[in-house]
Amino acid sequence: MKDIILNLAGQTGFATLDWKNYIMILVAFLFMYLAIAKGFEPLLLVPISFGMFLVNMFPSIIQEGGLLHYFYKLDEWSILPSLIFMGVGAMTDFGPLIAYPPSFILGAAAQFGIYGAYFLAIALGFTGKEAAAISIIGGADGPTSIFLAGKLGMGDTLLGPIAVAAYSYMSLVPVIQPPFMKLFTTKKERLIKMPQLRKVTKLEKIVFPIVVTLVVVMILPTTAPLVGMLMLGNLFRESGVVKQLTETASNAMMYIVVILLGTSVGATTSAEAFLQMTTIKIVILGLIAFSLGTTMGVLFGKLMCFVTKGKVNPLIGSAGVSAVPMAARVSQKVAAEYDPTNFLLMNAMGPNVAGVIGTAVAAGTFMAIFNVH
Repeated sequence: MKDIILNLAGQTGFATLDWKNYIMILVAFLFMYLAIAKGFEPLLLVPISFGMFLVNMFPSIIQEGGLLHYFYKLDEWSILPSLIFMGVGAMTDFGPLIAYPPSFILGAAAQFGIYGAYFLAIALGFTGKEAAAISIIGGADGPTSIFLAGKLGMGDTLLGPIAVAAYSYMSLVPVIQPPFMKLFTTKKERLIKMPQLRKVTKLEKIVFPIVVTLVVVMILPTTAPLVGMLMLGNLFRESGVVKQLTETASNAMMYIVVILLGTSVGATTSAEAFLQMTTIKIVILGLIAFSLGTTMGVLFGKLMCFVTKGKVNPLIGSAGVSAVPMAARVSQKVAAEYDPTNFLLMNAMGPNVAGVIGTAVAAGTFMAIFNVH
C-alpha cells in the first residue's frame, strides 16, 4: 500500500513540475486576465492562455501521442493558417481598398517593419531562415507567422515563441500602436476628416479577388496557400450565390480553427522550450518589427497627406499592419479622441486589408528566397 501511495504521489503535478513551470502558469493567468477582464482579443488569448496553462501542468499533452500534438501538426503543416485566411476573406469587405487603391501604398509601407527586423535578427546571430520566420511577427499576423515558421522548418524550435509573440502583439494592438501614432503626427493632422469613399459595384468586388490572385500568385507562386485562400473566402462573400459557404467559412469553420490553433499554439509554451534567451530575443525583435511597421505606415500616411494637400489623415497609415480589423479600429479610436465626429474606420480598412495581402506577400518572398514551397 505504501508503494502504491508513493507511486501515485510521484505522478502528481506537485512532484513533477519545477519553478519554471509555475512561472509559465502565472504568465498563462496574465493572458487570461487580459482576455477576460480587459477584452484583449479574447477569441485568441483564451485558448492560447489555457493551452499554456495545460501544457505546463501536463507537459506530455503536446508530445507525440498527446492530444494537442495532433492539433499542433495541423499548424506545422500550414493547414490551419490557410483556413484562417479563408475565414478572414469571407468576413472582410475589400470595398474600401478597391475604392481607394493608394491604400496599397500604406499597406506596403507597414511591411518595412518585417524587413527591418529580418536584418536585425541576422545581426543578432540568427540564421537566414530563423530571421525570416521571426521578422513576420512585425506584420501582427499570427496565421502568417505560423505558416512561414512551419514552411521554413522552425516547427520544432521557434514556432511556439514566434506564434505566441505574434498573437500577443495582435491582441495588444490597442496598447502598442497609439503612442507611435501620436508621436509622429500633429494634432492638426489627426483632426483631418477624409471624404466618404465612393460606392464600389458588385462587379468590382467579384473581379477584385480573381485579379489579385492572378497577379500576386503569378509573380510569387509561394503566396498561393495564403493569398489564394484569402481571396477564395472573399469570392464566397461577394459572389452572393454561396451564402452557406460564406457563413460556414466566417463562422463555424473559423471558430473551430481558432480553437484548434490557439490551444495548440499555447501548448508549445512549455517552460523547457519557452524560458530561454532565444525566446526573449524573439519577443523583443517582434516588438521592434511591429513598432517599426506602425511607424512607417504613419510616416507614409504623412507623405500622402503632404502630396494630397491635407486630404489624407496619417492615422490610417498605422492600419497597414495585418491585424484586421483591430488596427483599423485603433485608427478610428485615436482620431475620435480629438474629434468624436471624425469617422475614419472605412478609410482605415483599405490599408488594413492591403496589410493582410502585404504580409502574405512578404512571407511568400522569404519562401522564394530560401527555395521553399
